[in-house]
Order: sequence, then structure tokens, then C-alpha cells
Amino acid sequence: MISIRRKPQEAGLTRFHRAREAARQGVEMCRQSATTAAERIGPAAGERIMVVRGWSAPRLRRAARYVETGLAPRVSMFLSDAAHKVEPPKREKPGRGPLMAMLGAVMAVGVAGAIATRRGSLRDMTGGSGEHAGDATSADAMTVSGADVDGQVHSPQ
Repeated sequence: MISIRRKPQEAGLTRFHRAREAARQGVEMCRQSATTAAERIGPAAGERIMVVRGWSAPRLRRAARYVETGLAPRVSMFLSDAAHKVEPPKREKPGRGPLMAMLGAVMAVGVAGAIATRRGSLRDMTGGSGEHAGDATSADAMTVSGADVDGQVHSPQ
């Protein structure tokens, strides 16, 4: 038979306290050693950092030039090509040819109607006979210039 005996509570606490105290002492010793090492290594590390910075600066400049002149245009072209491939095809718009033809036909009909209307009104002014056909243009000129049939200009009253 197995017996489960518990140790007294005080014995467990004293072991825990001893372990915690040992850990505190270890941390304090590590802190002192690290401080001493940092004081000793600090100046040499500062010099090495300056050497490394001097070595890396020209390489960074060269890399920046390459990105600007060589890599960026390639990436830009790649992205532009990808955008063209992804973009949906444009819908075909109806051509303007039939629209312009229809507009021209409507204008021609309108002009023809205006001419027919004007000719009809000129016939009514001349009395409808064909003998005064030449006078129609002079009557037209008469209304524009303000002269009467004899060519005499009268002032408005």
C-alpha cells in the first residue's frame, strides 16, 4: 500500500524561500557582471559600430540607385502589365456613323422644308403667276435693303 504523507507546511515554505533567495542572488551577480562587461566593451563596440556604418553607407547608396534606375521601372512595368491583364475588356460603343447619317438626313429634310416654305410664301406675294419669277429675288433683296420696287429707299416714319 502506498502512503501519501504530506510534509509539514513550514518545510515547503522554507524550501521555496531558500530557492527564491538563491535566484535573487544569482540575478544580482549577473547584473553586476553585465554592468562590468558593458563598461569594458562599450568603447570598443562604439568604434566597431562606426566602422560598420562607414562600410554599409556606400552599399546602401548603391542599392538605392539600383532600385531607382533598374528595379523600379521593371516593377512598374510588371504592375502595369498585370493591371492590363486584370482589367475587363471595354464594351463596344455604337458607332457614330449611323447617328451622323440620321442627323444629316433630318437636317436635309429641314432645309428642304424651309426652302419649300419660302418658295410658297414668295409665290403668294407675287400672285402665283410665273411671269414675276425674276422679281422674287429682287423682292427678296428689297426686304433686306429696305428699298421699294423702283429701287427707291424710304426712311421709316
